[in-house]
Amino acid sequence: MTLKAYNSLTRQKEEFVPLQEGWVGMYVCGPTVYEDAHLGHAKTYVNFDTIVRYLRYLGYRVRYVQNITDVGHLLDSGEDRILKGAARERVEPMELVETYTRRYFEDMDALNVLRPDISPRASGHIPEQIELIKVLIEKGYAYEVNGSVYFDVAKWPEYGKLSGRRVDELIEGARVEVNPEKRHPADFALWKRAEPEHIMRWQSPWGWGFPGWHVECSVMSTKYLGQPFDIHGGGMENKFPHHDCEIAQSEAAAGVPFCRYWLHNGMLMVRGDEMHKSLGNFVTLREAFEHYSPLVIRFFVLGGHYRSPLDFGDTALQAASKGLERLYGAVQAVRERLSGACPEQCPDGSTGSPRGLVEGRSRRAESGDLDEAFAATLAEHKRRFLEGMDDDFNTAAAIGVLFDLNKEVNTLLDSGQEISRETLVAINDLYGELGGDILGVIPGEIAKEAAGLEEPLIEFLIETRQRLREAQEWRWADEIRGRMAELGIALEDRPEGTRWRLTKSV
Repeated sequence: MTLKAYNSLTRQKEEFVPLQEGWVGMYVCGPTVYEDAHLGHAKTYVNFDTIVRYLRYLGYRVRYVQNITDVGHLLDSGEDRILKGAARERVEPMELVETYTRRYFEDMDALNVLRPDISPRASGHIPEQIELIKVLIEKGYAYEVNGSVYFDVAKWPEYGKLSGRRVDELIEGARVEVNPEKRHPADFALWKRAEPEHIMRWQSPWGWGFPGWHVECSVMSTKYLGQPFDIHGGGMENKFPHHDCEIAQSEAAAGVPFCRYWLHNGMLMVRGDEMHKSLGNFVTLREAFEHYSPLVIRFFVLGGHYRSPLDFGDTALQAASKGLERLYGAVQAVRERLSGACPEQCPDGSTGSPRGLVEGRSRRAESGDLDEAFAATLAEHKRRFLEGMDDDFNTAAAIGVLFDLNKEVNTLLDSGQEISRETLVAINDLYGELGGDILGVIPGEIAKEAAGLEEPLIEFLIETRQRLREAQEWRWADEIRGRMAELGIALEDRPEGTRWRLTKSV
């Protein structure tokens, strides 16, 4: 099966074929860094991170560009978000930007979101934005009024082709700024005149001012990816007006298509409403991390299709936590058996630790002693997993396959039969390949620290409980198990001994 992606521009699934064989240029609209990132950002950037991971897994060299908006993104009131944030915290605008840019990347790191290859800032590309605006004026697609410059949508008949909006259906005051300077209510700002008190401003052919929000993405995407490029991603809410404006100004200026595949991410919902800072119904990632592991949040996001809305709530996150716990239980059991099977040095030269087992993946894959029956089972699960991902990056289907694999693995582990080292290695490798490399939810080492407790203390409690059980002090043994569960430590009694894993902080 070949990779197919739903293209918002054509409104259908299409086989993905990049412009250059083996190379993909991908741009995703990044955050406006005036406050901490929230769970809605997690949905967007986890989803697109997984798309990038999968493209690289398929062998493509991907250049992933995600901008940082640090100027020009205006509120409905006309205030610049950065200036409002700077006034709120009584700092310089660029000081605010530096703070929240760093915090954004720290939050993404916690979610195991890979850093973009290029993270350009709008304020660092003002000259290029001015040049694009000059071209649009020269070609008759833009006009200047009192130091501001607007794109003339009437001159571009295809305006709205992505969202399906028609210019003649747009009425003044309906999701467009009411401004007497504009020839048409849908005309959008390319450059805004800065009043004397406006801190963030630059000199231009039209006087002191600052760029409009839309123009930055046109400039930064094509600067680093060329025009046209392969994939443009962003939230569903950005189709209109942001992405429609990007297409219009880019194609009017260059005379060629802007982007070939448009991928749009569904919104995070809270009790039926979209999660938005303007609605006050958002939860910052840092607040969420106080209650849930970042990888639980990542797993929660990937449990739905990227194009579909996702309902946020404690019940959903608790279910994701339990689901990830089940996956980790099987993975950890396999790794523990492997460590026990070769505690010092494995014949292939890799160490027996979980990290060594993961790092030695390529060397061990050549082993020819794998049990044929389970090899076929693993191959079938891998085929189904990739089939799901090839169908428009369907992570929900892929996770379903991982749970099916878990059942097979647990059945094998509980069967009592001797399992060859090669079979255990192959299972561990498949978990690392599908759940780690592609989905980013299964790390090389599963964390074993919780609630400030050290591993030796946890092992001591397990030993104490075992002694109580041997003495038939069932009530006290159960008390220890219950209290450990409250601390986020789950115990599993198996024939080979008691294993533990984390539930609140994996």
